[in-house]
Amino acid sequence: MKKELVDLKINGRTHELAIEPSALLLDVLRQDLGLTGSKRGCDESSCGACTVLVDGVAMMSCTLLAASCQEQEITTVEGVSEHGSLAAIQKAYGDWGGAQCGFCTPGFMMTVKSLLAENPDPSEAEVRTALSSNLCRCTGYSQMYAAIRSAIAAEQQGTAK
Repeated sequence: MKKELVDLKINGRTHELAIEPSALLLDVLRQDLGLTGSKRGCDESSCGACTVLVDGVAMMSCTLLAASCQEQEITTVEGVSEHGSLAAIQKAYGDWGGAQCGFCTPGFMMTVKSLLAENPDPSEAEVRTALSSNLCRCTGYSQMYAAIRSAIAAEQQGTAK
């Protein structure tokens, strides 16, 4: 298949890539750019392990054509850290044991990041609704929700200064 040149802005950097028109964003991220935080879990947008932000909106990269993302800002879990330090959600997941095997964790973090950008003080029900597109096969979710509440509190303290 003939490749086409695309410019993708990922984690603040523009990458010029030669990709097949049918290339999925997940494959381009993992194979072409070595950004392996997003995971392939299902190939049908039902588990959320591949979640990235496209212009701030949580989207599943396993069914998204990479070429359709030109002129949009793509953020992966690798781009979440703030000035070389862990973002509040990353730190909270570690502090609260929000991950078991860690496979789904990047997708959850990206979904939470999108939610908090839209609503910095979501209710428990809003958090649960936002995370309904993400699946963890290891936990009972309670540590994840504790980590998210902790990240929300940390974000609020950070903005109150």
